[in-house]
Amino acid sequence: MNRQPLRLAIIEATRILERAGVASPRFDAEVIAAHVLGVERGRLPMVPLVDPPVIEAIGQLVQQRAKRIPLQYLTGWAALGDITVAVGAGVFVPRPETELLLEWGVKFLQGREFPVVVDLCTGSGALALAVAHARPDAVVYAVDIDPQALAWARHNADVHADAGHTPIRLYSGDIGDPTMFAELDGLVDLVLCNPPYVPEGTPVPPEVAEHDPPRAVFAEESGLAVIRHAIAAGARLLRPGGGLAIEHDDTHGSAVPALVRARRVLTGVEDHADLTGRARFVTARRLG
Repeated sequence: MNRQPLRLAIIEATRILERAGVASPRFDAEVIAAHVLGVERGRLPMVPLVDPPVIEAIGQLVQQRAKRIPLQYLTGWAALGDITVAVGAGVFVPRPETELLLEWGVKFLQGREFPVVVDLCTGSGALALAVAHARPDAVVYAVDIDPQALAWARHNADVHADAGHTPIRLYSGDIGDPTMFAELDGLVDLVLCNPPYVPEGTPVPPEVAEHDPPRAVFAEESGLAVIRHAIAAGARLLRPGGGLAIEHDDTHGSAVPALVRARRVLTGVEDHADLTGRARFVTARRLG
């Protein structure tokens, strides 16, 4: 069996994905190769030659990716912070932009012992699980309204708990319900939310349009409907000095901070840009 250079297979995969319009063709080609080989992406240079069945397996996944099936569906996982979660049909795939929201939240919790954290619109559970991993002393609550998303979140929560990580408390609920988590009113240190926020009718890539659940992506009122509920929930749940962080569309750099400032109990409102300089998430603290 003639072994073949892995490097050439990755170059060919990159060309195919580039022609298909994939946004990060080289990265995706390398992740697919690493997935097939069962190694970390950074260790690919340590594998100069591979057997033909490996080349074939890489090629099959590359053809799937070229059809704009999400990379994370092909590998079965997505990363956030220092954790990975299982993802697939029926659940929103965590995005790299949310890393910044996570980093802000973990930094905000520094110096707070046994903090109480609430993750609104948890989806796969990635944000809640990443916080629980970074802060094993935290009590982390997570909520979503979608049964399919909750099934993925429950699976991910169970996997992480079985691995010895701090369990999260997962609930089915509507963040627009003013009685949701009523027992936590005024007791929460940090509220995080990555809600549906893309304005309805906005063109999105095929990976989103054909695979992400629409209710996890789009929102009414120019993308602000669920964000309004998140702000109201945050204002109600937070203890004095507690922090709020909500991800938003890059067109919301003025609208969302204005909505937060309209809540008199919230102060220190700041908007934060992502790594490309686009407005990405808003933060605030509860007065007190």
